[in-house]
Amino acid sequence: MGAHWWWWGVAVALAAFELTTATLYLLVLALGAASGGAAAFFGAGPVAQILCAALIALLGWLLIRRLQPRRRQSSIQADPAVFLDVGSRVRVEHWQAGGTARVQYRGASWEAVIEHGAAQPPQPGDYVIRALDGNRLVLGLPD
Repeated sequence: MGAHWWWWGVAVALAAFELTTATLYLLVLALGAASGGAAAFFGAGPVAQILCAALIALLGWLLIRRLQPRRRQSSIQADPAVFLDVGSRVRVEHWQAGGTARVQYRGASWEAVIEHGAAQPPQPGDYVIRALDGNRLVLGLPD
């Protein structure tokens, strides 16, 4: 059996496995393997086949990275449709020297920070959750 059949078998296997994932990266690898098979079909040597497969896979990967929409993580973390805590009110009794505070929210103690652009140093009082930054609440003044 010719080398091109092995390459194309790998391409079909990668494309089939891609159907179980939600990415395009295995599809790019499948296209690379198919191009390696095409190089083998036209008589290229093993090194040329591998280089062809690698080049096509690399170009496809770069294309995917280039065309992938850039999502700002902070905009997602501040979206009330994603995080239902955004917009809730909390009471800050005391701000610590580093600009952080411990607040009680939903029956647990949370670390909170003031949002960028807010008055420094923050004063005790009622605040609104503007976003989540990891496991910290980002607080802002109520509107």
